[in-house]
Amino acid sequence: MNKLMLFMVALVMLLLGLSGGYWLAYEDNNQTIEKPVASKKILFYRNPMNPEVTSAVPMQGSMGMDYIAVYEEAENNDKAPVGTVEIDGTTVQNMGVRTAKAHYATLSHEVRAVGRIAYDEERMLHLHPKTEGWIESLNVDKTGQWVEKNTDLLSIYSPKLVTTQQEYILALKNLNALKDSPIADIRRGAKELVESTLERLKLLDVPEHQLHELKHQHKVKKSLHIHTPEEGVVMRIGAREGQFVTPATELYMIADLRKIWVYADIYEYELPWVKEGDAVEMQLVGIPGKTFTGHLAYIYPYADAKTRTIKVRLVFDNPDLLLKPEMFAEVTIYADAQKNALVIPDEAIIRSGTRKQVFVVREPGKFEPRLVTLGLSSSGKVIVLKGLTAGDRVVTSAQFLIDSESKLREATAKMLAEQNQKKPMSSPQVIDHSTMNHQEMDHD
Repeated sequence: MNKLMLFMVALVMLLLGLSGGYWLAYEDNNQTIEKPVASKKILFYRNPMNPEVTSAVPMQGSMGMDYIAVYEEAENNDKAPVGTVEIDGTTVQNMGVRTAKAHYATLSHEVRAVGRIAYDEERMLHLHPKTEGWIESLNVDKTGQWVEKNTDLLSIYSPKLVTTQQEYILALKNLNALKDSPIADIRRGAKELVESTLERLKLLDVPEHQLHELKHQHKVKKSLHIHTPEEGVVMRIGAREGQFVTPATELYMIADLRKIWVYADIYEYELPWVKEGDAVEMQLVGIPGKTFTGHLAYIYPYADAKTRTIKVRLVFDNPDLLLKPEMFAEVTIYADAQKNALVIPDEAIIRSGTRKQVFVVREPGKFEPRLVTLGLSSSGKVIVLKGLTAGDRVVTSAQFLIDSESKLREATAKMLAEQNQKKPMSSPQVIDHSTMNHQEMDHD
């Protein structure tokens, strides 16, 4: 009997324990299970793997994952622009979001290039004879010599020059004989003949001192001298003694190297920075420790088809003749600074095709996408021509994560707008969750 009573008590205690456990589990489930709130409106369902794919009814994707319900409260219903993203402070900190303020500053730029030294084309002289003849002697017969203006370069024998001298002497004698003629036309004709003959000698580059001797001594010179019209360095000699020359023969090439040109190639993206008159510095390996200063004189109006660069011409003074044509040099062009320009860090720009976009901090945790028009960039900063104002704070890191969420919201807003245009909804409708399983089975 005692055993039976003990068994009955144990059975009752077991039943009570099971009942209590079931009741506690039921209460815990009621507290943890989130019942759908009747006031929430489900707008649509979004594919968890591809948020751009949506459905009006609950369904599963190709991988068996349930579509995620998007509620009306999840959408941004304030007046913020489409694509604005809200992120809580903890997430912002975990993402490592950094920002920078748009401000006015002076933006400068240096264009570096390799230059090639060349002659100053305005200071080059190509000397040719004005008539045919033979070189009798060369007074300057070595290249590299410095010659002053009116230096006697060579003597040339030309039958035409001899004949013209003879005509000049005869014209002088004729003028002397007819200077007292009572007929004015005869005196005038004799004078004009002298002047025309003298002019022909000058056009043949007969020097003044030989014309003076010819006028006073009336003695024909077999060889006439050719003088240099300008000073410079003899770069090339095109004839030697005894050689027959014609007007097509280049006797000398003389260049004044006290001022030289330097050609440099710059890339297309640097072209907006440079302009004529910019200061330039140049350094050469062959002249260590010395910096030459000059200026940008000309920007050529065409680009090289192979290198896609634009040639510029720089001008430098060279009083000591240290700079020699065909030497290579490193040049730095100091472009004029862009003053009072609105600048932001270049890393804040999201470039997508033709779109240039930044994210502006509207308030803590709220980021607004904004299209901007950019200007010149330098030293990690870029000028903003349109889209921002001074004081706007832009995101400089983790903006691509924010951009992905922004595009998602923008696509959602566009889809909702299209749905509203096709079928406007009068009042919020609550989806009956009890019918979801039935709809899913129908869909399958």
